[in-house]
Amino acid sequence: MDKKEYLVALRRIEGQVRGLQRMIEEERSCKEIISQIAAVRSALKRVGILIVEEYAKKCLSESSDNATEEIGELLKDLQSLF
Repeated sequence: MDKKEYLVALRRIEGQVRGLQRMIEEERSCKEIISQIAAVRSALKRVGILIVEEYAKKCLSESSDNATEEIGELLKDLQSLF
């Protein structure tokens, strides 16, 4: 996935969040709002995982003296996603 695809996905999420705001303003049902929140969380998680995955590939493909440290940082980032 390239930068453009990430931005498209994030703009879609932005639209979902605006929709969520509208739903709250319109006092839509809790079930609909919760469903939309779940969709936003899922979309963010998906983008986050793809970004971390790309970073991991880059990190592991580059041989450097501090690769172990970078992998440790990557694992911490992964833990914060879940």
